[in-house]
Amino acid sequence: MLKPVLAALLLAIPAFAQSTSLTAHDFVFSGESHDRRIFVVRHGQVVWSYDDPTGKGEISDCVMLSNGNFLFAHQFGVTLLSPDKKVLWSYDPPPNHEVHTAVPIGTDRVLYIQNGDPALVRVVNIVTGAIEKEFPLPTKQPVSVHGQFRHARLTPAGTLLVAHMDLGKVVEYDASGKELWSFPAPGAWGVEPLANGNILITDRQGVREITRRGDTAWSWKPADTPTQHFVNLQNATRLPNGNTVINSWTNEWTKDDNNRAGQMQAIELTPDKQVVWVLQSWAPPAALGPATTIQFLDQPATPEATHFGDIH
Repeated sequence: MLKPVLAALLLAIPAFAQSTSLTAHDFVFSGESHDRRIFVVRHGQVVWSYDDPTGKGEISDCVMLSNGNFLFAHQFGVTLLSPDKKVLWSYDPPPNHEVHTAVPIGTDRVLYIQNGDPALVRVVNIVTGAIEKEFPLPTKQPVSVHGQFRHARLTPAGTLLVAHMDLGKVVEYDASGKELWSFPAPGAWGVEPLANGNILITDRQGVREITRRGDTAWSWKPADTPTQHFVNLQNATRLPNGNTVINSWTNEWTKDDNNRAGQMQAIELTPDKQVVWVLQSWAPPAALGPATTIQFLDQPATPEATHFGDIH
C-alpha cells in the first residue's frame, strides 16, 4: 500500500502533458478577421497560405477537399479555390445578404445558406450554374441578416443540420425543407454530426454532445478548464481518437484586453476534459490569427463525399 505522501504526489501528476507544439496535428486553419486568410499546417510548418486580395468580409467556414481545392464562405460570397490559388467558382450574394457556411456535395455541387429576407438553403451545380434545390429558412429578425446563421452540416443520412444562431436552436431538415428534429441552443454557432449518430453543438453555454432523444452524452463549459481563458466560442470538432477540439475566437473588431492578439486559439480535450493540446500561434512563421474553423488532416478524409436527399 502506498504511503499517504507518495500517493498524494502521484495524484498530483497530470495524466496528460499539455502540448503547445504545432506538430501535434496537421490542419487547415482560418478565422473571422480583418484579413481573409487560410493556412495549411503540416509537421509544424505553414506549407500553404492564402490571403484574399479583396479583403472584404470574414471567413466563417472553410474546407479542403480531397483533390486539394478549398471551399470557403466569407460573408459576402463563396469561393472555390485551387491549390495554385486560382478561383474555380464563386458566388456573390445580392446586397443585404450574407453567406457564412458552405458545404461541398461531390466536386460538382455546393450547398450554402444565404442569410437575408428570406434566408435560403440553396444547392448549386457549379458546373452548369443551375440551382438544383432551394427552400426558405425561418429567422427571428429577417432584416437583421448578419446574426441569422453561421454553420450547417450534412449528415450521413443526407439531412441538413442548421445552427439557427438568432433563433437559439439547432434544427435538422430533410431535402424538401421539412423539419425533422430540433434542440434548443442559445446563440448556436457550430454543429457537427458525429459517427455515433449524436450531434456536437457549440453555443453560448459551451459544447454539448446531444443524442437524438435530446440527452446530453458529453458536455463542456469554460469553467471546466479554468486554467485556460476562452474569449468567444465558435466551433468544436470531434477527433477520431475521441478527443474534442474547441476553438476560441478573438474579435478583432472589439478593442479591449479580452480581445487581443496572443490569446489561446484552440484547445484539445480528452473525454474526461483533460487538456492535451493548446494552440497559441500568433507570431511568424505561423501567425495564424483568430480561430474560427480548423479541419484536421491527420486522417485521410473525403469531405465532399456527402449527399442531400437524392442529390449526390
